[in-house]
Amino acid sequence: MNTFTKRRPYAKSHRRSGVSPVRRSTAASGAIRLCCVLFILYGCRLGGYLAYREIKSSSYKKNMTGEIKEGKTVSFGAKCAIWLSCACLYVTQVTPVFYRLANGTGAGTASYIGAVIMLCGMVLESAADLQKNAAKKKNSHRFVDTGLYRLVRCPNYLGEMVFWTGVLVSGIGALQGIGQWIMALIGYVGIVFVMFSGARRLEIRQNKNYGKDPEYQQYVKTVPILLPFIPLYSVEKYKWLIA
Repeated sequence: MNTFTKRRPYAKSHRRSGVSPVRRSTAASGAIRLCCVLFILYGCRLGGYLAYREIKSSSYKKNMTGEIKEGKTVSFGAKCAIWLSCACLYVTQVTPVFYRLANGTGAGTASYIGAVIMLCGMVLESAADLQKNAAKKKNSHRFVDTGLYRLVRCPNYLGEMVFWTGVLVSGIGALQGIGQWIMALIGYVGIVFVMFSGARRLEIRQNKNYGKDPEYQQYVKTVPILLPFIPLYSVEKYKWLIA
Protein backbone atom coordinates (compact mmCIF):
# COMPACT_ATOMS: atom_id res chain seq x y z
CA MET A 1 0.00 0.00 0.00
CA ASN A 2 1.51 3.34 -1.03
CA THR A 3 1.68 6.46 1.10
CA PHE A 4 -1.20 8.17 -0.70
CA THR A 5 -3.54 5.28 -0.03
CA LYS A 6 -2.54 5.18 3.62
CA ARG A 7 -3.33 8.87 4.03
CA ARG A 8 -6.49 8.72 1.98
CA PRO A 9 -8.19 5.41 2.84
CA TYR A 10 -11.32 6.39 0.97
CA ALA A 11 -9.45 6.90 -2.31
CA LYS A 12 -9.82 3.24 -3.26
CA SER A 13 -13.57 3.26 -2.70
CA HIS A 14 -13.98 6.28 -4.98
CA ARG A 15 -11.89 4.63 -7.67
CA ARG A 16 -14.09 1.55 -7.43
CA SER A 17 -17.30 3.51 -7.68
CA GLY A 18 -15.98 5.47 -10.63
CA VAL A 19 -17.21 8.77 -9.14
CA SER A 20 -14.77 11.31 -7.77
CA PRO A 21 -15.57 13.61 -4.82
CA VAL A 22 -15.36 16.57 -7.20
CA ARG A 23 -17.95 15.06 -9.53
CA ARG A 24 -20.27 14.27 -6.65
CA SER A 25 -19.96 17.80 -5.33
CA THR A 26 -20.64 19.28 -8.76
CA ALA A 27 -23.71 17.10 -9.27
CA ALA A 28 -25.05 17.86 -5.80
CA SER A 29 -24.84 21.62 -6.38
CA GLY A 30 -27.03 21.51 -9.49
CA ALA A 31 -30.26 22.38 -7.70
CA ILE A 32 -28.59 25.13 -5.69
CA ARG A 33 -27.20 26.66 -8.86
CA LEU A 34 -30.63 26.49 -10.43
CA CYS A 35 -32.12 28.34 -7.44
CA CYS A 36 -29.46 31.04 -7.76
CA VAL A 37 -30.14 31.39 -11.50
CA LEU A 38 -33.85 31.69 -10.76
CA PHE A 39 -33.10 34.48 -8.29
CA ILE A 40 -31.29 36.38 -11.05
CA LEU A 41 -34.11 35.76 -13.54
CA TYR A 42 -36.64 36.82 -10.90
CA GLY A 43 -34.86 40.14 -10.37
CA CYS A 44 -34.48 40.80 -14.09
CA ARG A 45 -38.11 39.93 -14.80
CA LEU A 46 -39.51 42.02 -11.97
CA GLY A 47 -37.25 45.01 -12.63
CA GLY A 48 -37.93 44.90 -16.36
CA TYR A 49 -41.68 44.63 -15.90
CA LEU A 50 -41.84 47.50 -13.41
CA ALA A 51 -39.71 49.69 -15.66
CA TYR A 52 -41.88 48.88 -18.68
CA ARG A 53 -45.05 49.59 -16.73
CA GLU A 54 -43.78 52.95 -15.52
CA ILE A 55 -42.60 54.05 -18.96
CA LYS A 56 -45.04 52.46 -21.41
CA SER A 57 -48.31 51.70 -19.62
CA SER A 58 -50.63 54.69 -19.98
CA SER A 59 -53.52 52.87 -18.27
CA TYR A 60 -51.34 52.21 -15.21
CA LYS A 61 -50.30 55.85 -14.97
CA LYS A 62 -53.90 56.96 -15.25
CA ASN A 63 -55.18 54.56 -12.61
CA MET A 64 -52.36 55.28 -10.19
CA THR A 65 -52.59 59.06 -10.37
CA GLY A 66 -53.26 60.18 -6.82
CA GLU A 67 -52.82 56.64 -5.47
CA ILE A 68 -49.07 56.82 -4.97
CA LYS A 69 -47.29 59.73 -3.34
CA GLU A 70 -44.76 61.58 -5.45
CA GLY A 71 -41.16 61.23 -4.37
CA LYS A 72 -40.94 64.95 -3.61
CA THR A 73 -43.53 64.65 -0.85
CA VAL A 74 -41.70 61.80 0.92
CA SER A 75 -38.88 62.75 3.28
CA PHE A 76 -35.38 61.41 2.75
CA GLY A 77 -35.54 59.61 6.10
CA ALA A 78 -38.78 57.85 5.08
CA LYS A 79 -37.23 56.83 1.77
CA CYS A 80 -34.21 55.36 3.55
CA ALA A 81 -36.51 53.45 5.92
CA ILE A 82 -38.44 52.00 2.97
CA TRP A 83 -35.27 51.01 1.12
CA LEU A 84 -33.77 49.42 4.21
CA SER A 85 -36.92 47.47 5.08
CA CYS A 86 -37.25 46.17 1.52
CA ALA A 87 -33.59 45.14 1.48
CA CYS A 88 -33.90 43.36 4.82
CA LEU A 89 -37.04 41.56 3.66
CA TYR A 90 -35.31 40.24 0.55
CA VAL A 91 -32.29 39.17 2.59
CA THR A 92 -34.49 37.05 4.85
CA GLN A 93 -36.41 35.67 1.86
CA VAL A 94 -33.29 34.16 0.26
CA THR A 95 -31.90 32.71 3.49
CA PRO A 96 -33.10 29.11 2.84
CA VAL A 97 -30.79 28.89 -0.19
CA PHE A 98 -28.04 30.91 1.51
CA TYR A 99 -28.01 28.68 4.56
CA ARG A 100 -27.88 25.54 2.41
CA LEU A 101 -24.71 26.93 0.87
CA ALA A 102 -23.27 28.27 4.13
CA ASN A 103 -23.95 25.06 6.04
CA GLY A 104 -22.40 22.94 3.32
CA THR A 105 -25.50 20.76 3.24
CA GLY A 106 -25.40 20.21 -0.49
CA ALA A 107 -28.40 19.60 -2.68
CA GLY A 108 -31.15 17.27 -1.53
CA THR A 109 -34.58 16.27 -2.72
CA ALA A 110 -36.11 19.36 -1.10
CA SER A 111 -33.81 21.68 -3.04
CA TYR A 112 -34.88 20.15 -6.37
CA ILE A 113 -38.56 20.28 -5.42
CA GLY A 114 -38.14 23.87 -4.25
CA ALA A 115 -36.45 24.86 -7.52
CA VAL A 116 -39.33 23.38 -9.54
CA ILE A 117 -41.87 25.27 -7.41
CA MET A 118 -39.87 28.47 -7.86
CA LEU A 119 -39.91 28.00 -11.63
CA CYS A 120 -43.67 27.38 -11.61
CA GLY A 121 -44.23 30.53 -9.59
CA MET A 122 -42.16 32.63 -11.98
CA VAL A 123 -44.00 31.26 -14.99
CA LEU A 124 -47.35 31.91 -13.31
CA GLU A 125 -46.68 35.54 -12.43
CA SER A 126 -45.07 36.23 -15.81
CA ALA A 127 -48.06 34.78 -17.65
CA ALA A 128 -50.46 36.75 -15.44
CA ASP A 129 -48.64 40.02 -16.16
CA LEU A 130 -48.62 39.35 -19.89
CA GLN A 131 -52.32 38.46 -19.92
CA LYS A 132 -53.21 41.61 -18.00
CA ASN A 133 -51.20 43.81 -20.34
CA ALA A 134 -52.86 42.22 -23.38
CA ALA A 135 -56.33 42.66 -21.88
CA LYS A 136 -55.71 46.29 -20.95
CA LYS A 137 -54.51 47.05 -24.48
CA LYS A 138 -57.84 45.80 -25.82
CA ASN A 139 -59.93 47.67 -23.25
CA SER A 140 -58.17 49.80 -20.66
CA HIS A 141 -61.48 50.72 -19.01
CA ARG A 142 -62.51 47.17 -18.08
CA PHE A 143 -61.32 44.91 -15.32
CA VAL A 144 -59.45 41.73 -16.32
CA ASP A 145 -61.36 38.47 -15.88
CA THR A 146 -59.86 36.28 -18.60
CA GLY A 147 -57.14 33.63 -18.58
CA LEU A 148 -55.56 33.12 -15.19
CA TYR A 149 -57.81 35.85 -13.81
CA ARG A 150 -60.64 33.34 -13.93
CA LEU A 151 -58.79 31.30 -11.31
CA VAL A 152 -58.03 34.13 -8.88
CA ARG A 153 -58.28 37.89 -9.12
CA CYS A 154 -54.57 38.41 -8.38
CA PRO A 155 -52.73 35.57 -10.15
CA ASN A 156 -49.53 37.63 -10.37
CA TYR A 157 -49.45 37.93 -6.56
CA LEU A 158 -50.23 34.22 -6.31
CA GLY A 159 -47.26 33.48 -8.55
CA GLU A 160 -45.05 35.59 -6.30
CA MET A 161 -46.11 33.58 -3.24
CA VAL A 162 -45.58 30.30 -5.10
CA PHE A 163 -42.06 31.39 -6.03
CA TRP A 164 -41.08 32.16 -2.44
CA THR A 165 -42.82 29.02 -1.21
CA GLY A 166 -40.39 27.14 -3.42
CA VAL A 167 -37.48 29.01 -1.84
CA LEU A 168 -38.67 28.01 1.64
CA VAL A 169 -39.15 24.39 0.57
CA SER A 170 -35.61 24.35 -0.84
CA GLY A 171 -34.28 25.00 2.66
CA ILE A 172 -35.89 21.95 4.26
CA GLY A 173 -33.17 19.72 5.56
CA ALA A 174 -30.57 22.48 5.34
CA LEU A 175 -31.73 24.99 7.92
CA GLN A 176 -29.99 24.36 11.22
CA GLY A 177 -31.19 25.63 14.57
CA ILE A 178 -34.14 27.78 15.49
CA GLY A 179 -32.32 30.98 14.49
CA GLN A 180 -32.05 29.99 10.83
CA TRP A 181 -35.66 28.82 10.76
CA ILE A 182 -36.81 32.12 12.29
CA MET A 183 -34.95 34.10 9.64
CA ALA A 184 -36.41 31.99 6.83
CA LEU A 185 -39.95 32.20 8.21
CA ILE A 186 -39.71 35.96 8.73
CA GLY A 187 -38.92 36.34 5.04
CA TYR A 188 -41.70 34.00 3.93
CA VAL A 189 -44.40 35.40 6.20
CA GLY A 190 -43.25 38.89 5.27
CA ILE A 191 -43.72 38.43 1.53
CA VAL A 192 -47.08 36.70 2.03
CA PHE A 193 -48.17 39.68 4.13
CA VAL A 194 -47.00 42.08 1.41
CA MET A 195 -48.93 40.16 -1.25
CA PHE A 196 -52.15 40.16 0.75
CA SER A 197 -51.67 43.88 1.42
CA GLY A 198 -51.20 44.46 -2.30
CA ALA A 199 -54.35 42.45 -3.02
CA ARG A 200 -56.25 44.63 -0.55
CA ARG A 201 -55.05 47.85 -2.19
CA LEU A 202 -55.99 46.50 -5.60
CA GLU A 203 -59.43 45.45 -4.36
CA ILE A 204 -60.12 48.90 -2.95
CA ARG A 205 -59.02 50.57 -6.18
CA GLN A 206 -61.06 48.21 -8.38
CA ASN A 207 -64.15 48.60 -6.21
CA LYS A 208 -63.82 52.33 -6.73
CA ASN A 209 -63.37 52.03 -10.49
CA TYR A 210 -65.72 49.14 -11.34
CA GLY A 211 -67.98 48.78 -8.30
CA LYS A 212 -71.12 49.78 -10.21
CA ASP A 213 -70.53 47.28 -13.02
CA PRO A 214 -72.86 44.25 -12.59
CA GLU A 215 -70.32 41.98 -14.27
CA TYR A 216 -67.63 43.08 -11.84
CA GLN A 217 -69.99 42.53 -8.89
CA GLN A 218 -70.61 38.98 -10.07
CA TYR A 219 -66.90 38.44 -10.71
CA VAL A 220 -65.77 39.38 -7.20
CA LYS A 221 -68.46 37.19 -5.67
CA THR A 222 -67.40 34.05 -7.54
CA VAL A 223 -63.62 34.31 -8.03
CA PRO A 224 -61.31 34.19 -4.96
CA ILE A 225 -59.08 37.19 -4.55
CA LEU A 226 -55.74 35.41 -4.09
CA LEU A 227 -55.88 31.73 -3.14
CA PRO A 228 -57.50 29.34 -5.65
CA PHE A 229 -60.33 27.08 -4.50
CA ILE A 230 -60.43 28.84 -1.11
CA PRO A 231 -63.60 30.96 -0.71
CA LEU A 232 -61.82 34.14 0.35
CA TYR A 233 -63.40 36.79 -1.88
CA SER A 234 -62.49 39.99 -0.09
CA VAL A 235 -59.76 41.34 2.20
CA GLU A 236 -60.84 44.98 2.15
CA LYS A 237 -62.13 44.88 5.72
CA TYR A 238 -58.77 43.76 7.11
CA LYS A 239 -57.30 47.20 7.74
CA TRP A 240 -54.20 45.74 9.36
CA LEU A 241 -53.08 44.60 5.89
CA ILE A 242 -50.96 47.68 5.25
CA ALA A 243 -47.51 47.46 3.67
